[in-house]
Amino acid sequence: MASGQMSQSSQGSSRAQEEHPSTSQDQAGPQSLPLEVLHEKIDELVDFLLHKYSNKEMTTREEILHCVIKDYQEHFPLIFTKVSDCMYMVFGIDVKEVDPPGHIYSLNPVLGLTYNTIVGDDHSIAKTSLLIMIITIIFQNANRASEEVVWLALNGMQVYDGREHLIYREPRKFITEELVEQGYLEYRQVPDSDPARYEFLWGPRTHAETTKMKVLEHLAKVNKRDPRSYPRLYEEAVRDQQQAAQVRHVGH
Repeated sequence: MASGQMSQSSQGSSRAQEEHPSTSQDQAGPQSLPLEVLHEKIDELVDFLLHKYSNKEMTTREEILHCVIKDYQEHFPLIFTKVSDCMYMVFGIDVKEVDPPGHIYSLNPVLGLTYNTIVGDDHSIAKTSLLIMIITIIFQNANRASEEVVWLALNGMQVYDGREHLIYREPRKFITEELVEQGYLEYRQVPDSDPARYEFLWGPRTHAETTKMKVLEHLAKVNKRDPRSYPRLYEEAVRDQQQAAQVRHVGH
């Protein structure tokens, strides 16, 4: 199953933290849910939503209760909240309620990136999460991130240059060739560097599919902060929005 594959990936520890909280606060209430059951239902709902996402289908609260939650319906808010966080942080999928009265939920790629629909392989969701991370790093580093900075961040996810990975295969080839060919990244030599050093920038497809403000909002959500708490990035994202609005105005 899809979530089973992810548990073997470098992001498995992150997902475990999201899915298997140890705090007793979440278990408050007259009929607390045993942790074993909570973990089981979280895993089941993650698999259920990943299947829906792969099939480009929406879902409803009623369907989730009937197919997954079953005998634990009073715990739906707790389970659904934790799974929504997991889907966002680990898989790069935003679960949004599009019809509150009807409790209908859509599943959308974070930042609006369409990479996983282009590639469509078994690991495309995990690859999209890695792409999101690199795009964010580039934005945080004045729109150009040195190769050293990017690999340092990837090492923290147990992804290493020159070491075969279960999902990304040859990470260097995936990042410097596949993502470049797809137009999501630009990989170039740092001007006037001797010996030669290399850096990453956003590619044309990233510019077309997302915005700096979306990336900033994602960064803030992951770190549980307000976007304005990153003043330099926020000012840049606002300028980017204004310039895009001017271009659209001229186009009309």
